[in-house]
Amino acid sequence: MISRLTAAEQKALASRVLDIESRAVSTLAGRLDDSFGNACQLCLDLTGRVVVTGMGKSGHIARKIAATLAS
Repeated sequence: MISRLTAAEQKALASRVLDIESRAVSTLAGRLDDSFGNACQLCLDLTGRVVVTGMGKSGHIARKIAATLAS
């Protein structure tokens, strides 16, 4: 549990997590192709509504996406 770690251990853990996540994002950036732009254009061309749904964690993420799209 993170509350049982020392401040130095928490900092080291946070640094490790950020390093792992930054490498994952860099990998994803290299996988972008024309289909990403096509998907973006489809969303921009919509005249109706976009429905996002999910259960559990994916539902929480869906609510965040819906809020972003509504703003």
